[in-house]
Amino acid sequence: MVENLEKVNTIMDRYKGDDSALISILQDIQDEYNYLPEEALRKVAQTLDIPLIDIYSVTTFYKSFSLTPRGKHLVTVCLGTACHVRGGRRILGEVVRKLNIAPGETTEDKLFTLETVNCLGCCAIGPIVVVDGEYYGEMTVRKVDPILEEYRQVNSSNTHTN
Repeated sequence: MVENLEKVNTIMDRYKGDDSALISILQDIQDEYNYLPEEALRKVAQTLDIPLIDIYSVTTFYKSFSLTPRGKHLVTVCLGTACHVRGGRRILGEVVRKLNIAPGETTEDKLFTLETVNCLGCCAIGPIVVVDGEYYGEMTVRKVDPILEEYRQVNSSNTHTN
């Protein structure tokens, strides 16, 4: 739950009530909270005078929006045909085992969210895993742990410097 809507108010002020900026507003809110909290969506609907159901239609249409909290790092495993025949399922199995979550879930520490896709368009270098927009081609089960550990270390070092 969102404790206070100050950040949402600030975002809304930036767009000066322009309902044509709905997607940009939702992107900014998601960037702030790492998902789209219900209270924030209600505030957007009220401020822009748009029915809440219309806001939900937009948020559920675009896969980039999430109505549930996501982890700091988004891990995407491709299961398209080329990746599948080159071991994409084994890669997914290893990621599931290492993170102890299923696709669509977030780790308890809110560090990782795991998703699968049917194609990333990188068939020549499959199987593919993407973490926060960084593509890792020709993946093997052995490469999974070092990659995940790299993102754990980044988070750990960021935590210690604050």
